[in-house]
Amino acid sequence: MNKAEILTEALPYMQKYFGKTVVVKFGGHAMADEALKYAFASDIVLLKQVGINPIIVHGGGPQIGSMLERLQIAFRFEDGFRVTSPEVMDVVEMILSGKINKEIVGLIAANGGRAVGLSGRDGCLISAKKLVLKDSSKDLGLAGKVDKIDISILQAVKDFIPVIAPIGIGKKGEPYNINADLAAGSIASALKAEKLLLLTDVAGVLDKDGRRIPYAAIAQLDKLKEDGVITGGMIPKLQGVYDAINAGVAKVNIIDGREPHSILLELFTDIGSGTEIARQ
Repeated sequence: MNKAEILTEALPYMQKYFGKTVVVKFGGHAMADEALKYAFASDIVLLKQVGINPIIVHGGGPQIGSMLERLQIAFRFEDGFRVTSPEVMDVVEMILSGKINKEIVGLIAANGGRAVGLSGRDGCLISAKKLVLKDSSKDLGLAGKVDKIDISILQAVKDFIPVIAPIGIGKKGEPYNINADLAAGSIASALKAEKLLLLTDVAGVLDKDGRRIPYAAIAQLDKLKEDGVITGGMIPKLQGVYDAINAGVAKVNIIDGREPHSILLELFTDIGSGTEIARQ
């Protein structure tokens, strides 16, 4: 009976999202834990099976950092962004496009789904330009920001589950390292996605006492940022949230990727998961 009640609860949500696009940013601890990776792939296949169109944009920061250390290539961060020299960019592209992307495609296949792995350079999906901070004395190298999203390649593979590595392409064909949260926000915006889900390593957006905020408006998040509660890697994550909401994505959820099946909990249950963010 408990299982039947769960299915009954899920039905209206399945109807709500049927035929809609949901962009999922996959990153954090969930990418390093084998059980969580498999559960994630299973959840994504389930979404596709019930008529939802999931699109995955993945990160890979810890894996990139580990490989840079193994190769003894120095790196640092500025305002939450990795300073990307040409040597660092080679490793970024190798790990994101070559290793992680194809691993996710394989996990989806192992769960009965069909995925296609893409880099943002494929089909000029993510046109990019150099990212310049307000403090222009901090040169981020080949760290980039999204200039334009061309969704035609995603439309061409609509029968598959797209898995996207956040690497942009410049005007001269050069690669740019794009923050995965910002890339996911831009892709969700271009597609007018029903929802953007950002998997992270915390329970959601936390207040000054470390408690999860279930629902938040942009103005509330701005106040937390001004007060120094939101810092570091959460800053570009929230920029991706702002970009998506300003472009018409109705809701963005920052959810805990350490919790198995957090995507299903958010989409198909009354209690949801993480922090839901809307314009107001």
